[in-house]
This record gives sequence, C-alpha cells and structure tokens, in this order.
Amino acid sequence: MLIQEVIEGIERYYGGIGFDGQTIDDQTTRDQILYGDAAQVCTGIVTTCWASAAVIQEAKAKGANLIICHEALFWNHGDRTDWLAETKNETFLQKKALLDDGGIVVWRNHDYIHSGIPLDDGSYADGIFYGLIQELGWEAYADRSYHLEVLLNFPETTVSAIGKELIEKLRLNGAKVIGRLDTKVRKVLIYGHVVGDDNELIKRLEQEEIDLLITMELFDFTASEYVEDSSLLLANKAILTLGHFNTEEPGMKYMLHYLSEIVGTDMPTYFVQSGDMYHYLT
Repeated sequence: MLIQEVIEGIERYYGGIGFDGQTIDDQTTRDQILYGDAAQVCTGIVTTCWASAAVIQEAKAKGANLIICHEALFWNHGDRTDWLAETKNETFLQKKALLDDGGIVVWRNHDYIHSGIPLDDGSYADGIFYGLIQELGWEAYADRSYHLEVLLNFPETTVSAIGKELIEKLRLNGAKVIGRLDTKVRKVLIYGHVVGDDNELIKRLEQEEIDLLITMELFDFTASEYVEDSSLLLANKAILTLGHFNTEEPGMKYMLHYLSEIVGTDMPTYFVQSGDMYHYLT
C-alpha cells in the first residue's frame, strides 16, 4: 500500500466536517503532507502528537516511513520552510537530514481527527478528546459529547488526586494548578484554551457549578484570575493545565485502535510519545 493510499483511507474514516461546519477541503485543510514523497510503499506507521527529532529517530529505528502527527513539523502554522532554508537554520537542516536519512513522510492529522471517529451507535466523537478519555479510563464519568471539550461528573475527589492521576497515566513531569490543591471536585470540564476573552467561560464555570477546569493553554488573565479570586474566597474552583501537546497526545495514541481497520493487520503501527517537554523547578 502506498503512503498516499494510507492517507486517503484515513481521511475517509473520519466524519470529515471541519470546524466551520463544512466538508473539509483538502486544498485548505491543515492536514497536508508536511514532508516527503507519499508515492512510496508504506513500511510502517508511527502516530504521535508532534514529530520531534526524537520521534523521527524512533520511527527510523522501527523501520516506519510514515509519521502521522497532530501538530506542525517545523514550528509554524502552515509549516512553511522557505524562511528556514533562506537563513540556513541549523536545527531545521539537521531535522531535515534525519527525515531524508529515514526516507520518512510526515502527514499532519489535525482537522480530520477532530472531525470525529465513528462510534458503535453511528455517531462521531472528536478523536482527540475521545482518545484522552479512553486513555484515562474516565468513560463512565463523561457526557459523551466529545466536541472540542468534555464535561465529566466524578464521585467527590480533590484537585490533587486528579492531578496525580493525570501525571501518572499520561507519563508527565508535572502539572500547573490555580486554586487550592484540596479543592473538592465533582464536576470537571476539559476545555481547549484559556487565552483571551473568556466571559462566556466564566459564566459557565459559575452557572454550571464546574469545580475544575482542565485546559491546554492557559493565560494569567480573565478566567485564570476569576478562578484564583474564587478560590481565595473559598469557592470550589480550580484550574489544572497540562500543556497542549500533553493533553492531545492520547488521541494520537488511540489511533492504533482503529488504524488496522483502515490499513489492514499486516501493516506495522506504533505510537511514539513525543513526551512532556516541560521541566519544573520548585
């Protein structure tokens, strides 16, 4: 099977409706071949969140010539490389050499996986958030909407207990918390980004009595300030942030559960964790 055929089969598997409610346009989608020649036979597939230098080396060691990543390869939206080539950026040249040496193709799977994987009841669930919940074993607590967020209802626990569970199960170096570690938690919202005008999010946290917000990116402004003030006034409010890649990577790991349906059981498939790039000094 050619790499191009693998990619086309994966695209057909998903719901195929983009964030704008329209059918994903293959000319304008983020989901492009970021590197390499897809007209070659696929020798194996590695899924990951981000094709770091370490992931590329591991793919080569496994004999896999297709890396399916969720985020950009060369550190910018659109994955343009002209500016890197013009300035002879040394890291770019070394990473490019790794790819060339392994004959590796990198394809980005972002819009398609978010458009939904098919479930047994005929519905579609965002493949990133669904995979995260499966990896954590939190299916019984989730509301099953899985569309760029997940609402969960837990038996009473604490921010500290949930944080430790996330760090252990997702193999992370740590997590950041706003609010008290002993905050009692029942209702949790896994949410995309707290990065700007968050008036509607603040309303939801209050009106829906959400105790813990788990986010990817986190600014110090708006909702973060609200949660800090709420915590200081002894409300059950906290934020726990893991980082963008750390939160989305389990969805790329979950791809292994359905890749064999698309490419057959003879195709070698692997998940390689790009890993927690954060280190914490305390």
